[in-house]
Amino acid sequence: MLHRQKRPDTLQGTLDLLVLNTLRRGPQHGFGIAAHIQQISDDALRVEEGSLYPALYRMEQAGWIVAEWQTTANNRRARIYRLTRTGHKRLSEEQDKWDRLTQAVGKVLRFS
Repeated sequence: MLHRQKRPDTLQGTLDLLVLNTLRRGPQHGFGIAAHIQQISDDALRVEEGSLYPALYRMEQAGWIVAEWQTTANNRRARIYRLTRTGHKRLSEEQDKWDRLTQAVGKVLRFS
């Protein structure tokens, strides 16, 4: 019997893309990732803790990001996340999937 690899749904893939793209700019803690996404999207996108931290954990387990405890500028300990070489590759794959998805949706909207 063949087992198909579980594929993430579109929303999970979109969150992965947003997080990986944010980390492409440099290491960041979870709150900073969420704040960046919200700011860049003009408050249209809000990543809640209940979605963000499980996604960060999953991406860390997949080897796309690494995390280490550091002391922030506010003198608080926080996990700082950084993109790995594998994460850069995954970001490129996710961007390609996003481009194909948005083209397909655009076609449906134009020709329906």
